Amino acid sequence: MNAGGAPNTRTGDPAAQPERTRFAWRRTTLTFAVAVALGVRAAVHGGDGVSAAEAAAAAVGALAWLVFLVLAHRRIRAMEADRPPVVGAGTVRAAALCTLAMATVGVVLLW
Repeated sequence: MNAGGAPNTRTGDPAAQPERTRFAWRRTTLTFAVAVALGVRAAVHGGDGVSAAEAAAAAVGALAWLVFLVLAHRRIRAMEADRPPVVGAGTVRAAALCTLAMATVGVVLLW
């Protein structure tokens, strides 16, 4: 029963939600990889050669992508269960840090 007293009715395919979540993690990981590839390309094909800051930024971007890839793979595997567990706070924080690291890499490479 919901708050209004009506019975809970669920519409749609309950198995579709985990599948959509797995696809979302995969799309996000692919998008992250493209952003890292563009960042590395910007660092390598920049104006006067590769500076130490650009090389470090590209390396940090690649490392952030690898960490995000591990997080995404763990979550995708967890979504295979009949009742997948709720994503943990540590995973959310780590994914947010990877995203912030990539944003910082973009700022360094564009500066």
